[in-house]
Amino acid sequence: MTPEERPLIAHVIHRLDVGGMENGLVNLINRMPADRYRHAIVSLTDSTEFAKRISRDDVAVVTLDKKPGHDMGLHLRLFRTFRRLRPAIVHTRNLAAVEAVASAAAAMVPYRVHGEHGRDVQDPDGRRRRYRWLRRSLSPLVHRFVALSRELEEYLVESVGVPSSKVVRIVNGVDLEKFRPAAPAREPLPGGAPFDSTGRVVIGSVTRMQEVKDPLTLARAFVRLVQRGFATRVCLVLVGDGPLLGEVRRVLSEADAFRHAWLMGSREEVPSLLRSFDVFALSSRVEGISNTILEAMASGLPVVATRVGGNDELVEEGLTGALVPSRNPEALAEVLARYVEDERLRREQGQAGRERAEREFGLEAMVARYLGVYDGLLAGKPADLRGKQLRCAE
Repeated sequence: MTPEERPLIAHVIHRLDVGGMENGLVNLINRMPADRYRHAIVSLTDSTEFAKRISRDDVAVVTLDKKPGHDMGLHLRLFRTFRRLRPAIVHTRNLAAVEAVASAAAAMVPYRVHGEHGRDVQDPDGRRRRYRWLRRSLSPLVHRFVALSRELEEYLVESVGVPSSKVVRIVNGVDLEKFRPAAPAREPLPGGAPFDSTGRVVIGSVTRMQEVKDPLTLARAFVRLVQRGFATRVCLVLVGDGPLLGEVRRVLSEADAFRHAWLMGSREEVPSLLRSFDVFALSSRVEGISNTILEAMASGLPVVATRVGGNDELVEEGLTGALVPSRNPEALAEVLARYVEDERLRREQGQAGRERAEREFGLEAMVARYLGVYDGLLAGKPADLRGKQLRCAE
Protein backbone atom coordinates (compact mmCIF):
# COMPACT_ATOMS: atom_id res chain seq x y z
CA MET A 1 0.00 0.00 0.00
CA THR A 2 1.44 3.35 -1.05
CA PRO A 3 1.30 6.25 1.42
CA GLU A 4 -1.48 7.83 -0.62
CA GLU A 5 -3.54 4.64 -0.43
CA ARG A 6 -3.59 4.56 3.36
CA PRO A 7 -7.05 5.47 4.72
CA LEU A 8 -7.30 9.01 6.07
CA ILE A 9 -8.81 9.80 9.46
CA ALA A 10 -9.96 13.41 9.89
CA HIS A 11 -10.04 14.35 13.58
CA VAL A 12 -12.39 17.29 14.24
CA ILE A 13 -11.88 19.39 17.37
CA HIS A 14 -12.83 22.88 18.49
CA ARG A 15 -9.31 24.26 18.81
CA LEU A 16 -5.82 22.80 18.65
CA ASP A 17 -4.40 24.16 21.88
CA VAL A 18 -3.06 22.95 25.22
CA GLY A 19 -5.56 20.63 26.86
CA GLY A 20 -6.10 17.06 28.00
CA MET A 21 -8.24 16.01 25.05
CA GLU A 22 -5.88 17.64 22.57
CA ASN A 23 -2.88 16.00 24.26
CA GLY A 24 -4.58 12.61 23.98
CA LEU A 25 -5.23 13.18 20.28
CA VAL A 26 -1.61 14.10 19.61
CA ASN A 27 -0.42 11.05 21.58
CA LEU A 28 -2.71 8.84 19.51
CA ILE A 29 -1.51 10.22 16.19
CA ASN A 30 2.17 10.09 17.18
CA ARG A 31 1.93 6.50 18.41
CA MET A 32 -0.29 5.03 15.71
CA PRO A 33 1.67 2.95 13.13
CA ALA A 34 2.47 5.26 10.22
CA ASP A 35 1.82 2.51 7.66
CA ARG A 36 -1.79 2.01 8.80
CA TYR A 37 -3.48 5.41 8.55
CA ARG A 38 -2.95 8.97 7.45
CA HIS A 39 -4.29 11.74 9.69
CA ALA A 40 -5.61 15.27 9.41
CA ILE A 41 -6.71 17.54 12.25
CA VAL A 42 -9.59 19.86 11.43
CA SER A 43 -9.76 22.68 13.97
CA LEU A 44 -13.06 24.51 13.87
CA THR A 45 -11.40 27.69 15.11
CA ASP A 46 -7.62 27.97 14.96
CA SER A 47 -4.36 26.27 15.88
CA THR A 48 -1.57 27.24 18.27
CA GLU A 49 2.05 26.30 18.87
CA PHE A 50 0.66 23.11 20.42
CA ALA A 51 0.60 21.69 16.87
CA LYS A 52 4.39 21.37 17.07
CA ARG A 53 3.91 18.44 19.44
CA ILE A 54 2.86 16.34 16.45
CA SER A 55 6.00 14.38 15.63
CA ARG A 56 4.84 13.07 12.24
CA ASP A 57 5.42 15.25 9.20
CA ASP A 58 2.49 13.87 7.20
CA VAL A 59 -0.34 15.28 9.36
CA ALA A 60 -2.33 18.11 7.82
CA VAL A 61 -3.78 20.75 10.17
CA VAL A 62 -6.77 22.59 8.73
CA THR A 63 -8.26 25.62 10.50
CA LEU A 64 -11.76 26.85 9.67
CA ASP A 65 -11.83 30.13 11.64
CA LYS A 66 -15.23 29.59 13.20
CA LYS A 67 -16.87 32.82 14.28
CA PRO A 68 -18.18 33.17 17.85
CA GLY A 69 -21.70 31.91 18.32
CA HIS A 70 -23.57 30.16 15.54
CA ASP A 71 -21.48 30.41 12.37
CA MET A 72 -23.87 29.60 9.52
CA GLY A 73 -21.05 29.18 7.03
CA LEU A 74 -19.12 26.63 9.11
CA HIS A 75 -20.98 23.57 7.81
CA LEU A 76 -20.32 24.57 4.21
CA ARG A 77 -16.61 24.96 5.00
CA LEU A 78 -16.64 21.57 6.73
CA PHE A 79 -18.43 19.98 3.78
CA ARG A 80 -15.89 21.36 1.33
CA THR A 81 -13.00 20.31 3.58
CA PHE A 82 -14.26 16.73 3.78
CA ARG A 83 -14.86 16.58 0.02
CA ARG A 84 -11.31 17.80 -0.56
CA LEU A 85 -9.62 15.55 2.00
CA ARG A 86 -11.80 12.49 1.21
CA PRO A 87 -11.33 10.83 4.61
CA ALA A 88 -12.43 7.26 5.24
CA ILE A 89 -13.32 8.16 8.83
CA VAL A 90 -14.26 11.43 10.50
CA HIS A 91 -13.70 11.37 14.27
CA THR A 92 -15.31 14.29 16.10
CA ARG A 93 -14.61 15.02 19.75
CA ASN A 94 -16.84 16.56 22.41
CA LEU A 95 -19.96 18.68 22.13
CA ALA A 96 -18.23 21.58 20.39
CA ALA A 97 -17.49 19.41 17.34
CA VAL A 98 -20.39 16.96 17.27
CA GLU A 99 -22.36 18.85 14.61
CA ALA A 100 -19.54 18.15 12.16
CA VAL A 101 -20.99 14.63 11.99
CA ALA A 102 -23.82 16.02 9.83
CA SER A 103 -21.36 17.72 7.47
CA ALA A 104 -19.38 14.48 7.19
CA ALA A 105 -22.50 12.52 6.35
CA ALA A 106 -23.49 15.09 3.73
CA ALA A 107 -20.00 14.82 2.22
CA MET A 108 -20.49 11.03 2.07
CA VAL A 109 -17.64 10.19 4.45
CA PRO A 110 -18.01 6.40 4.83
CA TYR A 111 -17.69 6.20 8.63
CA ARG A 112 -18.24 8.62 11.50
CA VAL A 113 -16.93 8.28 15.06
CA HIS A 114 -17.72 10.64 17.94
CA GLY A 115 -15.78 10.78 21.20
CA GLU A 116 -16.99 12.12 24.54
CA HIS A 117 -13.94 13.14 26.57
CA GLY A 118 -15.54 15.20 29.31
CA ARG A 119 -18.29 17.63 30.17
CA ASP A 120 -18.78 20.83 28.24
CA VAL A 121 -18.21 24.09 30.10
CA GLN A 122 -21.76 25.13 29.15
CA ASP A 123 -23.24 21.89 30.52
CA PRO A 124 -21.06 20.69 33.42
CA ASP A 125 -23.71 18.31 34.79
CA GLY A 126 -24.98 16.98 31.47
CA ARG A 127 -28.53 18.11 32.24
CA ARG A 128 -29.29 20.51 29.40
CA ARG A 129 -32.06 19.07 27.24
CA ARG A 130 -30.84 20.97 24.22
CA TYR A 131 -27.46 19.21 24.25
CA ARG A 132 -28.98 15.79 24.94
CA TRP A 133 -31.36 16.35 22.01
CA LEU A 134 -28.48 17.40 19.75
CA ARG A 135 -26.52 14.24 20.49
CA ARG A 136 -29.64 12.07 20.15
CA SER A 137 -30.63 13.60 16.81
CA LEU A 138 -27.13 13.02 15.39
CA SER A 139 -26.82 9.51 16.80
CA PRO A 140 -28.13 7.77 13.63
CA LEU A 141 -25.27 9.36 11.67
CA VAL A 142 -22.59 8.07 14.06
CA HIS A 143 -21.26 4.55 13.60
CA ARG A 144 -19.36 4.41 16.88
CA PHE A 145 -19.35 6.50 20.06
CA VAL A 146 -16.21 6.43 22.23
CA ALA A 147 -16.68 7.30 25.92
CA LEU A 148 -13.58 7.88 28.01
CA SER A 149 -15.19 7.01 31.33
CA ARG A 150 -17.92 4.79 32.71
CA GLU A 151 -19.88 7.87 33.74
CA LEU A 152 -19.82 9.26 30.18
CA GLU A 153 -20.77 5.87 28.78
CA GLU A 154 -23.79 5.71 31.08
CA TYR A 155 -24.72 9.27 30.11
CA LEU A 156 -24.72 8.42 26.40
CA VAL A 157 -26.81 5.28 26.85
CA GLU A 158 -29.19 6.27 29.65
CA SER A 159 -29.61 10.03 29.21
CA VAL A 160 -29.00 10.59 25.51
CA GLY A 161 -30.48 7.30 24.32
CA VAL A 162 -27.59 6.03 22.20
CA PRO A 163 -27.88 2.26 21.64
CA SER A 164 -25.37 0.48 23.85
CA SER A 165 -24.19 -1.48 20.81
CA LYS A 166 -22.75 1.75 19.42
CA VAL A 167 -20.78 2.74 22.51
CA VAL A 168 -17.30 1.60 23.52
CA ARG A 169 -15.22 2.82 26.45
CA ILE A 170 -11.53 3.52 25.90
CA VAL A 171 -9.63 5.00 28.80
CA ASN A 172 -6.78 7.38 28.02
CA GLY A 173 -3.19 6.19 28.09
CA VAL A 174 -0.09 7.89 29.46
CA ASP A 175 3.50 7.98 28.24
CA LEU A 176 5.23 5.91 30.92
CA GLU A 177 8.71 6.88 29.75
CA LYS A 178 8.08 10.60 29.63
CA PHE A 179 6.20 10.63 32.93
CA ARG A 180 8.21 8.69 35.49
CA PRO A 181 8.96 8.92 39.21
CA ALA A 182 11.76 11.09 40.52
CA ALA A 183 14.76 9.08 41.61
CA PRO A 184 16.23 8.86 44.10
CA ALA A 185 14.57 11.99 45.50
CA ARG A 186 12.23 14.78 44.44
CA GLU A 187 13.65 16.97 41.68
CA PRO A 188 14.15 20.64 42.58
CA LEU A 189 11.68 23.22 41.38
CA PRO A 190 12.99 25.40 38.55
CA GLY A 191 14.39 28.82 39.35
CA GLY A 192 11.99 31.62 40.14
CA ALA A 193 10.04 30.13 43.03
CA PRO A 194 9.04 32.78 45.59
CA PHE A 195 9.87 30.39 48.44
CA ASP A 196 12.49 27.85 49.43
CA SER A 197 10.90 24.41 49.07
CA THR A 198 13.63 22.67 51.09
CA GLY A 199 12.00 20.71 53.88
CA ARG A 200 8.50 21.55 52.65
CA VAL A 201 5.88 19.29 51.13
CA VAL A 202 5.09 20.52 47.62
CA ILE A 203 1.41 20.26 46.74
CA GLY A 204 1.14 20.67 42.98
CA SER A 205 -1.55 20.79 40.34
CA VAL A 206 -1.59 21.05 36.55
CA THR A 207 -4.92 22.40 35.39
CA ARG A 208 -6.71 25.06 33.38
CA MET A 209 -7.72 28.09 35.41
CA GLN A 210 -11.40 27.96 34.53
CA GLU A 211 -14.67 27.24 36.29
CA VAL A 212 -15.05 23.52 35.51
CA LYS A 213 -11.54 22.86 36.88
CA ASP A 214 -12.32 24.95 39.99
CA PRO A 215 -8.79 26.01 41.02
CA LEU A 216 -10.37 28.33 43.60
CA THR A 217 -11.34 25.38 45.78
CA LEU A 218 -7.73 24.20 45.85
CA ALA A 219 -6.53 27.75 46.62
CA ARG A 220 -9.00 28.02 49.50
CA ALA A 221 -7.98 24.60 50.81
CA PHE A 222 -4.35 25.72 50.79
CA VAL A 223 -5.31 28.89 52.69
CA ARG A 224 -6.85 26.66 55.37
CA LEU A 225 -3.61 24.66 55.62
CA VAL A 226 -1.61 27.86 56.10
CA GLN A 227 -4.07 29.13 58.71
CA ARG A 228 -3.77 25.85 60.61
CA GLY A 229 -0.06 26.35 61.13
CA PHE A 230 1.35 24.46 58.11
CA ALA A 231 2.85 27.59 56.52
CA THR A 232 6.49 26.58 57.03
CA ARG A 233 5.86 22.94 56.10
CA VAL A 234 3.96 23.21 52.83
CA CYS A 235 3.90 25.12 49.55
CA LEU A 236 1.56 25.19 46.57
CA VAL A 237 2.56 25.12 42.89
CA LEU A 238 -0.15 25.68 40.27
CA VAL A 239 0.70 25.09 36.60
CA GLY A 240 -1.78 26.42 34.07
CA ASP A 241 -3.41 29.54 32.73
CA GLY A 242 -6.94 30.78 32.23
CA PRO A 243 -9.54 33.37 33.20
CA LEU A 244 -9.54 32.50 36.92
CA LEU A 245 -5.81 33.00 37.41
CA GLY A 246 -6.29 36.50 38.82
CA GLU A 247 -9.01 35.35 41.20
CA VAL A 248 -6.79 32.54 42.49
CA ARG A 249 -4.04 35.09 43.12
CA ARG A 250 -6.50 37.31 44.99
CA VAL A 251 -7.72 34.47 47.25
CA LEU A 252 -4.16 33.56 48.20
CA SER A 253 -3.03 37.16 48.67
CA GLU A 254 -5.92 38.22 50.89
CA ALA A 255 -5.12 35.36 53.27
CA ASP A 256 -1.36 36.11 53.26
CA ALA A 257 -0.77 32.69 51.65
CA PHE A 258 0.50 33.94 48.30
CA ARG A 259 4.13 34.01 49.49
CA HIS A 260 3.90 30.23 50.00
CA ALA A 261 2.47 29.63 46.50
CA TRP A 262 3.75 29.79 42.94
CA LEU A 263 1.32 30.42 40.08
CA MET A 264 3.52 29.37 37.19
CA GLY A 265 1.11 29.86 34.30
CA SER A 266 1.30 27.58 31.29
CA ARG A 267 4.58 25.62 31.13
CA GLU A 268 6.04 23.09 28.71
CA GLU A 269 8.18 21.12 31.19
CA VAL A 270 5.26 19.36 32.89
CA PRO A 271 7.01 15.95 33.29
CA SER A 272 9.91 17.44 35.24
CA LEU A 273 7.58 19.68 37.24
CA LEU A 274 5.57 16.66 38.36
CA ARG A 275 8.78 15.07 39.59
CA SER A 276 9.28 18.13 41.80
CA PHE A 277 5.91 17.61 43.57
CA ASP A 278 5.17 15.49 46.63
CA VAL A 279 1.37 15.37 46.27
CA PHE A 280 -0.84 16.01 43.26
CA ALA A 281 -4.19 17.72 43.83
CA LEU A 282 -7.09 18.32 41.45
CA SER A 283 -10.26 20.11 42.54
CA SER A 284 -12.35 19.86 39.36
CA ARG A 285 -16.13 20.16 39.38
CA VAL A 286 -16.42 17.83 36.37
CA GLU A 287 -14.01 15.49 34.63
CA GLY A 288 -13.94 12.80 32.00
CA ILE A 289 -10.77 10.78 32.34
CA SER A 290 -8.14 13.23 33.55
CA ASN A 291 -4.85 13.11 31.68
CA THR A 292 -3.17 15.04 34.46
CA ILE A 293 -4.20 12.44 37.04
CA LEU A 294 -2.75 9.72 34.82
CA GLU A 295 0.46 11.71 34.40
CA ALA A 296 0.71 12.24 38.16
CA MET A 297 0.19 8.52 38.82
CA ALA A 298 2.86 7.64 36.24
CA SER A 299 5.14 10.15 38.00
CA GLY A 300 4.77 8.25 41.27
CA LEU A 301 2.62 10.81 43.08
CA PRO A 302 -0.32 10.19 45.41
CA VAL A 303 -3.40 11.91 43.98
CA VAL A 304 -6.02 13.83 45.94
CA ALA A 305 -8.94 14.61 43.63
CA THR A 306 -12.62 15.40 43.72
CA ARG A 307 -15.09 12.55 43.38
CA VAL A 308 -16.46 13.60 39.99
CA GLY A 309 -16.68 12.07 36.53
CA GLY A 310 -14.11 9.37 35.89
CA ASN A 311 -11.79 10.31 38.76
CA ASP A 312 -12.92 7.31 40.81
CA GLU A 313 -11.93 5.05 37.90
CA LEU A 314 -8.35 6.28 38.23
CA VAL A 315 -7.81 7.02 41.91
CA GLU A 316 -8.19 3.97 44.15
CA GLU A 317 -9.32 5.31 47.50
CA GLY A 318 -6.75 4.54 50.19
CA LEU A 319 -4.42 2.80 47.73
CA THR A 320 -3.22 5.39 45.21
CA GLY A 321 -4.73 8.51 46.75
CA ALA A 322 -7.94 9.96 48.10
CA LEU A 323 -11.22 11.35 46.77
CA VAL A 324 -13.09 14.28 48.30
CA PRO A 325 -16.40 16.04 47.55
CA SER A 326 -16.25 18.81 44.96
CA ARG A 327 -16.56 22.48 45.97
CA ASN A 328 -15.52 21.65 49.53
CA PRO A 329 -12.25 23.39 50.51
CA GLU A 330 -12.50 22.19 54.13
CA ALA A 331 -12.67 18.51 53.14
CA LEU A 332 -9.82 18.96 50.66
CA ALA A 333 -7.65 20.70 53.28
CA GLU A 334 -8.35 17.95 55.81
CA VAL A 335 -7.15 15.23 53.43
CA LEU A 336 -4.15 17.20 52.20
CA ALA A 337 -3.05 17.71 55.81
CA ARG A 338 -2.79 13.93 56.23
CA TYR A 339 -0.43 13.69 53.29
CA VAL A 340 1.66 16.62 54.51
CA GLU A 341 2.15 14.88 57.85
CA ASP A 342 2.78 11.33 56.57
CA GLU A 343 5.79 10.80 54.30
CA ARG A 344 5.30 7.04 54.29
CA LEU A 345 1.72 7.45 53.05
CA ARG A 346 2.94 9.64 50.20
CA ARG A 347 5.64 7.20 49.21
CA GLU A 348 3.53 4.04 49.34
CA GLN A 349 0.52 5.47 47.53
CA GLY A 350 2.70 7.15 44.93
CA GLN A 351 4.40 3.82 44.20
CA ALA A 352 1.03 2.06 43.99
CA GLY A 353 -0.17 4.70 41.52
CA ARG A 354 2.86 4.16 39.31
CA GLU A 355 2.34 0.40 39.36
CA ARG A 356 -1.30 0.81 38.37
CA ALA A 357 -0.37 3.16 35.53
CA GLU A 358 2.10 0.58 34.23
CA ARG A 359 -0.46 -2.18 34.56
CA GLU A 360 -3.51 -0.48 33.07
CA PHE A 361 -2.85 2.81 31.34
CA GLY A 362 0.00 2.47 28.86
CA LEU A 363 -0.23 4.36 25.56
CA GLU A 364 0.31 1.23 23.49
CA ALA A 365 -2.87 -0.38 24.83
CA MET A 366 -4.87 2.80 24.18
CA VAL A 367 -3.63 2.98 20.59
CA ALA A 368 -4.52 -0.69 20.06
CA ARG A 369 -8.10 -0.02 21.21
CA TYR A 370 -8.55 2.87 18.79
CA LEU A 371 -7.05 0.81 15.99
CA GLY A 372 -9.64 -1.84 16.82
CA VAL A 373 -12.43 0.71 16.36
CA TYR A 374 -11.06 2.09 13.09
CA ASP A 375 -10.09 -1.30 11.64
CA GLY A 376 -13.42 -2.81 12.61
CA LEU A 377 -15.37 -0.08 10.82
CA LEU A 378 -13.31 -0.25 7.63
CA ALA A 379 -13.57 -4.04 7.62
CA GLY A 380 -17.34 -3.72 7.76
CA LYS A 381 -17.43 -5.45 11.14
CA PRO A 382 -18.65 -2.84 13.60
CA ALA A 383 -20.47 -5.62 15.47
CA ASP A 384 -17.08 -6.96 16.62
CA LEU A 385 -17.02 -4.28 19.30
CA ARG A 386 -20.64 -4.38 20.40
CA GLY A 387 -21.22 -4.43 24.12
CA LYS A 388 -17.54 -4.29 24.97
CA GLN A 389 -16.07 -1.87 27.48
CA LEU A 390 -12.51 -1.31 26.38
CA ARG A 391 -9.96 -0.41 28.99
CA CYS A 392 -6.26 -0.21 28.55
CA ALA A 393 -5.84 -3.07 31.00
CA GLU A 394 -7.71 -5.52 28.84
